Amino acid sequence: MGFKCGILGLSNVGKSTLFNALTATAAAQASNYPFSTIEPNVGEVLVPDPRLEVLAKLASSAKIKPTRLSFVDIAGLVSGASRGEGLGNQFLAHVREVDAIAHVVRCFEDADVAHVSGTIDPIADIDTIETELMLADLDSLERRVDNLAKKAKGIDRDASEAKQTLDLVERSLALLREGKPARLVERAPEEEKPFHMLGLLTSLPVLYVCNVDEASAASANEFSRKVEARAREEGAACVVISAKIEAEIAVLPAGERQEYLAAMGLGEAGLDRLIRAGYALLDLITYFTAGPKEAAAWTVTRGTMAPQAAAVIHSDFERGFIRAETIAYDDYVTFGGESGARDAGKMRLEGKSYVVADGDVMHFRFAT
Repeated sequence: MGFKCGILGLSNVGKSTLFNALTATAAAQASNYPFSTIEPNVGEVLVPDPRLEVLAKLASSAKIKPTRLSFVDIAGLVSGASRGEGLGNQFLAHVREVDAIAHVVRCFEDADVAHVSGTIDPIADIDTIETELMLADLDSLERRVDNLAKKAKGIDRDASEAKQTLDLVERSLALLREGKPARLVERAPEEEKPFHMLGLLTSLPVLYVCNVDEASAASANEFSRKVEARAREEGAACVVISAKIEAEIAVLPAGERQEYLAAMGLGEAGLDRLIRAGYALLDLITYFTAGPKEAAAWTVTRGTMAPQAAAVIHSDFERGFIRAETIAYDDYVTFGGESGARDAGKMRLEGKSYVVADGDVMHFRFAT
């Protein structure tokens, strides 16, 4: 599906260390699953989901195919990026290509790693990046106003669309001029598509990633707690992680990782939490297919209907869609697999208007 979560932050916050840990983890996974690095700054990772192993056992599947998520390592931002300073234009172009932002914030002190502003202040760092993105959005929108206003004076369909777009632009500008991101614009469901067509950097959902020192990985610290408070105010997600620990875990043999995590007081790898948080940030859900050949997880956005979900497997499935034999994950497990769930009356025949639910185990019937 090509969902991408961009990893961004100021220089020297541990962004690249974190990305390298992600790609090292993905490379380690390659011994068991097909893996490809799309390009040097893009890495695909498998989304941890214990349900898939359970389904594979019940279906006696010969292979397992997890779903994936792409992370993009975006060049470090400097103040003035919106005016093209540093790698400004390149940075902003890369942000426009992602679907969500994992904003890495430095929450550790280290005399050997200089901070771009000379002091550790995660909230100021967040504001620096947010300001640059807002300035870029302001510039982008202000350039469009006059042209949209002219088009909106007509009486045809194009004029009607221009009026709607102009209204969204003006509402976005009002917020941005108050120093607030465009994602806070109140909008009706039917305005979602035209709003996202504006391509605003501050309309992207944000996940804060607090990069802490090793000693704070299990308990957080004063810096990360400030970021967590900021995230709560915004209704954003927040993950506390030690990029240094994750880099060390990534190169360990699988059998030694849990032992290392336990020694650090951690129940699971921070990267697993980050990947799941990124998945949730993009409002993605997983449905499954399970049979003797393969148990597979498939990614769709929440609200996807059955034919479009089928297209994720193959476009022919959508074109010839007839129905979807559907079993809820809990029912599949409770009744010991497909035949048991069918005998218990838990298999449903769903049509074209069915909205796929997270955890659905599906088998598509289609005409060739």
